[in-house]
Amino acid sequence: MKLLVVVDMQNDFIDGALGTKEAVAIVDTVNKKIQEYRSAGDCVVFTRDTHQKNYLQTQEGKHLPVEHCVEGTAGWQISSALDTGTDTIINKPSFGSLALADYAAGLADLESIELVGLCTDICVISNAFILKARLPEVPIYCDGSACAGVTPQSHANALEAMKMCQIIVR
Repeated sequence: MKLLVVVDMQNDFIDGALGTKEAVAIVDTVNKKIQEYRSAGDCVVFTRDTHQKNYLQTQEGKHLPVEHCVEGTAGWQISSALDTGTDTIINKPSFGSLALADYAAGLADLESIELVGLCTDICVISNAFILKARLPEVPIYCDGSACAGVTPQSHANALEAMKMCQIIVR
């Protein structure tokens, strides 16, 4: 089985507090990728950046003082343009998710993992590296056309960094 990880395709990252035109532009591509995996009978999992009302007092909030993805708000929700269906959603309080790595490690007959979503240069790369560390013999892919970074330059830098760590960038 193949696993598609849809990283943080949430309203605040698409067109909300931290949204970008590049994030808006990948929504349809991500949706097509989700449908491809489902049609093939493969597994799809979503991550959701999840902060609390005290976000600005947290370590992350002190470095990125833009309140976003506060649990229960509209910005925290995964875009309604993407159908999560009955897929697993993993809430994560930080950039990368150990729970995601454990979830992937628990899948029987895992052939490969592919990551898409937001932001390439923060959460996508963090999760790719955690998955690579947890499952070093499972091929890990990142579809660069289905990701967007904080800036186009940081997106490109993240893709290059992933390539250096044997994550296959498409």
